[in-house]
Amino acid sequence: MLLQVTDLKKSFATEEGRLDVLRGVDLELAAGERLALTGESGCGKSTLLYLVGALEEFDGGDIRIEHQSLAGLSDRERAALRRDSIGIIFQQFNLIPSLTVANNLSFHARLAGREDVAWNEQLAQRLGLTEFLKAYPEQLSGGQQQRVAIGRTLAARPKLILADEPTGNLDEKTSEDVLNLMLELVAETGAGLLMVTHSPRMADRMDRQLVLTAGQVS
Repeated sequence: MLLQVTDLKKSFATEEGRLDVLRGVDLELAAGERLALTGESGCGKSTLLYLVGALEEFDGGDIRIEHQSLAGLSDRERAALRRDSIGIIFQQFNLIPSLTVANNLSFHARLAGREDVAWNEQLAQRLGLTEFLKAYPEQLSGGQQQRVAIGRTLAARPKLILADEPTGNLDEKTSEDVLNLMLELVAETGAGLLMVTHSPRMADRMDRQLVLTAGQVS
């Protein structure tokens, strides 16, 4: 099993006291599997994704990626895990504005020591970015920037891909095109995909769906 989440708990301090966001979440994801996580706004979907991505610490339970527990990892160890095994696609793109499209595409792969020029060229071609490789993010449309963000993640060939509303800022036509490309390329790399989405249409494209309600999944 690629990902195992067991009895995961997370709470935050508020003016009214502690807010329990995750109350014992259990889920599993196999290599090559595509899983959609849905639920109402504010139910904790993004929090769960950030915990799995080793971006935040959890309060209880455990997360294991290829049997490696995230509990008790140092900041350096968490950063190494993200670099070596996890790819994250954010809704807000998070491209580096001072880097060209070509350098944004190769950035994570270089950090992981897995840069593959031929694979980068293939990704650029498949994502329709070949003519924009010397451009900077501010010169691209939202759809093009999201394609760069997806390509940057896939260039490093992560074992686990986490996508947080990856087409949430795009119009319906562009969203459909980007989703098709993402799923096609994810399937080719054999990565597991955990995607947070509000869209029933996008969730239906996954192998399975889970709903997060009252801090638990069903």
